[in-house]
Amino acid sequence: MRIEVLHHTDKPAARRKIEEKIESMQQQYGHLASDIEKTWNSDTLTFSCKARGLTVKGTLEITDTTLILDGKLPLMARPFEPRIHATVEQAAKEMFPGNQ
Repeated sequence: MRIEVLHHTDKPAARRKIEEKIESMQQQYGHLASDIEKTWNSDTLTFSCKARGLTVKGTLEITDTTLILDGKLPLMARPFEPRIHATVEQAAKEMFPGNQ
């Protein structure tokens, strides 16, 4: 699953917003996830976690203008891909309001 979102800010500000969102999600949903891993390499975040027995992996790259999310959903989650895609896009609109 690939999602591209304009962030209308600079890279450091986009990264701060992403980190804040991750922290918020971990506080809210951390009890449902395990084996959470995230590593920044320059402007690319590599992440993985397990939730309800399924492993989700991917990368989030911050370019000068865009966030590029490449996520790998498990086969069992693929029927929900449109819903997941819409949820991620909505979260991006809330984080980066210039996208509306």
